[in-house]
Amino acid sequence: MLVPVSWQVAVDGPLLGLDRWVRHAVRESRHELHSTLLNHLGKALSDLGGSVPAIPVLLAGGILAAWRIHRAGAARRWLPPLVAVLTAGLIPLLVVPAKAWFGRPGPFGVPLAPDQWGWYPSGHTTTASFSYGVAALLVARTVGAAGRRRLCGAAALLSVGVGLGLVWSDYHWLLDVVAGWCLAGLVLWALARWLPTDPPPPPASPDSSTHRPAAG
Repeated sequence: MLVPVSWQVAVDGPLLGLDRWVRHAVRESRHELHSTLLNHLGKALSDLGGSVPAIPVLLAGGILAAWRIHRAGAARRWLPPLVAVLTAGLIPLLVVPAKAWFGRPGPFGVPLAPDQWGWYPSGHTTTASFSYGVAALLVARTVGAAGRRRLCGAAALLSVGVGLGLVWSDYHWLLDVVAGWCLAGLVLWALARWLPTDPPPPPASPDSSTHRPAAG
Protein backbone atom coordinates (compact mmCIF):
# COMPACT_ATOMS: atom_id res chain seq x y z
CA MET A 1 0.00 0.00 0.00
CA LEU A 2 2.89 2.39 0.70
CA VAL A 3 4.04 2.40 -2.93
CA PRO A 4 0.68 3.28 -4.59
CA VAL A 5 -0.11 5.89 -1.94
CA SER A 6 3.31 7.50 -2.36
CA TRP A 7 2.87 7.46 -6.14
CA GLN A 8 -0.49 9.22 -5.83
CA VAL A 9 1.01 11.87 -3.57
CA ALA A 10 3.95 12.38 -5.93
CA VAL A 11 1.74 12.87 -9.02
CA ASP A 12 -1.16 14.59 -7.23
CA GLY A 13 -3.38 11.71 -8.29
CA PRO A 14 -7.12 11.18 -7.81
CA LEU A 15 -6.61 9.24 -4.57
CA LEU A 16 -5.87 12.57 -2.91
CA GLY A 17 -9.57 13.26 -3.23
CA LEU A 18 -9.98 10.85 -0.32
CA ASP A 19 -7.86 13.18 1.81
CA ARG A 20 -10.05 16.14 0.95
CA TRP A 21 -13.26 14.19 1.58
CA VAL A 22 -12.04 12.92 4.99
CA ARG A 23 -10.86 16.38 6.01
CA HIS A 24 -14.23 17.89 5.08
CA ALA A 25 -16.10 15.16 6.98
CA VAL A 26 -13.92 15.60 10.07
CA ARG A 27 -14.31 19.37 10.05
CA GLU A 28 -18.08 19.01 9.73
CA SER A 29 -18.10 16.58 12.65
CA ARG A 30 -15.99 18.90 14.79
CA HIS A 31 -18.35 21.77 14.02
CA GLU A 32 -21.50 19.77 14.76
CA LEU A 33 -20.21 18.14 17.94
CA HIS A 34 -18.38 21.25 19.16
CA SER A 35 -16.79 19.06 21.85
CA THR A 36 -13.92 20.61 23.76
CA LEU A 37 -13.22 17.19 25.28
CA LEU A 38 -12.78 15.53 21.87
CA ASN A 39 -10.59 18.38 20.67
CA HIS A 40 -8.34 18.09 23.72
CA LEU A 41 -8.27 14.32 23.33
CA GLY A 42 -7.23 14.64 19.70
CA LYS A 43 -4.38 16.96 20.60
CA ALA A 44 -3.29 14.74 23.49
CA LEU A 45 -3.21 11.70 21.22
CA SER A 46 -1.25 13.65 18.62
CA ASP A 47 1.31 14.63 21.23
CA LEU A 48 1.98 10.96 21.98
CA GLY A 49 3.69 10.84 18.59
CA GLY A 50 6.31 13.41 19.54
CA SER A 51 9.91 12.47 20.24
CA VAL A 52 8.94 12.85 23.88
CA PRO A 53 7.40 10.57 25.12
CA ALA A 54 7.79 8.10 22.22
CA ILE A 55 11.61 7.79 22.11
CA PRO A 56 12.02 7.42 25.91
CA VAL A 57 9.38 4.63 25.81
CA LEU A 58 11.33 2.95 23.00
CA LEU A 59 14.61 3.08 24.94
CA ALA A 60 12.89 1.95 28.14
CA GLY A 61 11.45 -1.02 26.27
CA GLY A 62 14.93 -2.02 25.15
CA ILE A 63 16.29 -1.77 28.68
CA LEU A 64 13.36 -3.70 30.17
CA ALA A 65 13.76 -6.47 27.60
CA ALA A 66 17.50 -6.68 28.34
CA TRP A 67 16.81 -6.94 32.08
CA ARG A 68 14.28 -9.71 31.57
CA ILE A 69 16.70 -11.61 29.33
CA HIS A 70 19.37 -11.24 32.00
CA ARG A 71 17.00 -12.58 34.66
CA ALA A 72 16.22 -15.57 32.45
CA GLY A 73 19.93 -16.30 32.17
CA ALA A 74 19.85 -16.08 28.36
CA ALA A 75 22.47 -14.57 26.12
CA ARG A 76 22.07 -11.56 23.82
CA ARG A 77 21.01 -9.21 26.60
CA TRP A 78 22.79 -6.49 24.64
CA LEU A 79 20.52 -6.91 21.61
CA PRO A 80 17.30 -5.13 22.74
CA PRO A 81 19.03 -1.87 23.77
CA LEU A 82 21.00 -1.90 20.52
CA VAL A 83 17.82 -2.40 18.47
CA ALA A 84 16.09 0.41 20.40
CA VAL A 85 18.95 2.85 19.79
CA LEU A 86 19.19 1.94 16.10
CA THR A 87 15.42 2.36 15.73
CA ALA A 88 15.57 5.82 17.30
CA GLY A 89 18.22 6.78 14.75
CA LEU A 90 16.38 5.15 11.84
CA ILE A 91 13.19 7.20 12.25
CA PRO A 92 14.62 10.56 11.07
CA LEU A 93 16.73 8.83 8.41
CA LEU A 94 13.54 7.48 6.82
CA VAL A 95 11.13 10.34 7.48
CA VAL A 96 13.14 13.51 6.85
CA PRO A 97 14.35 12.68 3.30
CA ALA A 98 10.85 11.50 2.36
CA LYS A 99 9.28 14.71 3.64
CA ALA A 100 11.83 16.79 1.75
CA TRP A 101 11.43 14.81 -1.47
CA PHE A 102 7.62 14.81 -1.60
CA GLY A 103 7.32 18.36 -0.27
CA ARG A 104 3.60 17.99 0.33
CA PRO A 105 1.81 20.98 1.87
CA GLY A 106 -0.31 20.42 4.96
CA PRO A 107 -4.11 20.44 5.18
CA PHE A 108 -4.30 24.24 5.24
CA GLY A 109 -2.65 24.42 1.81
CA VAL A 110 0.00 26.99 2.80
CA PRO A 111 3.02 26.72 0.46
CA LEU A 112 6.14 25.32 2.06
CA ALA A 113 8.89 27.73 3.07
CA PRO A 114 12.32 27.09 1.51
CA ASP A 115 13.65 25.61 4.75
CA GLN A 116 10.48 23.65 5.58
CA TRP A 117 9.90 19.93 5.17
CA GLY A 118 6.68 18.56 3.75
CA TRP A 119 3.88 16.76 5.56
CA TYR A 120 4.23 13.35 3.86
CA PRO A 121 4.70 10.95 5.58
CA SER A 122 3.50 11.96 9.03
CA GLY A 123 6.50 12.15 11.36
CA HIS A 124 4.40 11.84 14.50
CA THR A 125 2.61 8.75 13.19
CA THR A 126 5.88 7.14 12.13
CA THR A 127 7.60 7.99 15.40
CA ALA A 128 4.72 6.58 17.45
CA SER A 129 4.36 3.42 15.36
CA PHE A 130 8.09 2.72 15.36
CA SER A 131 8.68 3.57 19.02
CA TYR A 132 5.71 1.89 20.66
CA GLY A 133 5.77 -0.99 18.19
CA VAL A 134 9.46 -1.82 18.60
CA ALA A 135 9.30 -1.38 22.39
CA ALA A 136 6.37 -3.80 22.55
CA LEU A 137 8.10 -6.21 20.18
CA LEU A 138 11.30 -6.28 22.22
CA VAL A 139 9.54 -6.90 25.52
CA ALA A 140 7.07 -9.32 23.92
CA ARG A 141 9.93 -11.65 23.00
CA THR A 142 10.51 -12.23 26.71
CA VAL A 143 6.97 -12.95 27.86
CA GLY A 144 4.30 -15.56 27.24
CA ALA A 145 1.64 -15.57 24.54
CA ALA A 146 -0.92 -13.64 26.60
CA GLY A 147 1.61 -10.94 27.42
CA ARG A 148 2.61 -10.66 23.77
CA ARG A 149 -0.99 -10.12 22.72
CA ARG A 150 -1.50 -7.40 25.32
CA LEU A 151 1.71 -5.58 24.46
CA CYS A 152 1.15 -5.70 20.71
CA GLY A 153 -2.48 -4.66 21.15
CA ALA A 154 -1.50 -1.68 23.30
CA ALA A 155 1.15 -0.59 20.79
CA ALA A 156 -1.34 -0.86 17.91
CA LEU A 157 -3.95 1.17 19.80
CA LEU A 158 -1.41 3.89 20.57
CA SER A 159 -0.31 4.05 16.94
CA VAL A 160 -3.89 4.22 15.66
CA GLY A 161 -4.79 6.77 18.33
CA VAL A 162 -1.95 9.08 17.34
CA GLY A 163 -2.94 8.91 13.68
CA LEU A 164 -6.61 9.58 14.38
CA GLY A 165 -5.68 12.42 16.71
CA LEU A 166 -3.61 14.05 13.97
CA VAL A 167 -6.45 13.81 11.46
CA TRP A 168 -9.06 15.00 13.96
CA SER A 169 -6.89 17.98 14.94
CA ASP A 170 -6.33 18.86 11.26
CA TYR A 171 -2.58 18.49 11.64
CA HIS A 172 -2.21 15.96 8.81
CA TRP A 173 -3.94 14.53 5.79
CA LEU A 174 -5.20 10.97 6.19
CA LEU A 175 -2.74 9.61 3.60
CA ASP A 176 0.18 11.15 5.53
CA VAL A 177 -0.91 9.05 8.49
CA VAL A 178 -1.49 5.92 6.41
CA ALA A 179 2.03 6.21 5.01
CA GLY A 180 3.46 6.41 8.53
CA TRP A 181 1.57 3.27 9.53
CA CYS A 182 2.71 1.41 6.40
CA LEU A 183 6.34 2.44 6.79
CA ALA A 184 6.45 1.31 10.41
CA GLY A 185 4.53 -1.86 9.60
CA LEU A 186 7.13 -2.94 7.05
CA VAL A 187 10.00 -2.43 9.48
CA LEU A 188 8.17 -4.13 12.36
CA TRP A 189 7.33 -7.11 10.14
CA ALA A 190 10.99 -7.52 9.16
CA LEU A 191 12.17 -7.05 12.74
CA ALA A 192 9.67 -9.58 14.10
CA ARG A 193 10.98 -12.19 11.66
CA TRP A 194 14.62 -11.49 12.53
CA LEU A 195 14.58 -11.12 16.32
CA PRO A 196 15.03 -14.32 18.34
CA THR A 197 12.45 -15.24 20.97
CA ASP A 198 13.92 -15.13 24.44
CA PRO A 199 12.53 -17.18 27.32
CA PRO A 200 10.65 -15.32 30.04
CA PRO A 201 12.43 -15.10 33.40
CA PRO A 202 11.65 -17.89 35.83
CA PRO A 203 9.13 -17.14 38.57
CA ALA A 204 10.63 -16.00 41.82
CA SER A 205 11.39 -18.96 44.05
CA PRO A 206 9.71 -18.91 47.45
CA ASP A 207 11.79 -18.20 50.51
CA SER A 208 13.36 -21.47 51.57
CA SER A 209 12.93 -20.55 55.20
CA THR A 210 9.17 -20.77 54.85
CA HIS A 211 9.44 -24.35 53.59
CA ARG A 212 12.10 -25.63 55.99
CA PRO A 213 10.90 -28.81 57.68
CA ALA A 214 10.33 -28.54 61.42
CA ALA A 215 12.95 -30.13 63.65
CA GLY A 216 11.72 -33.31 65.27
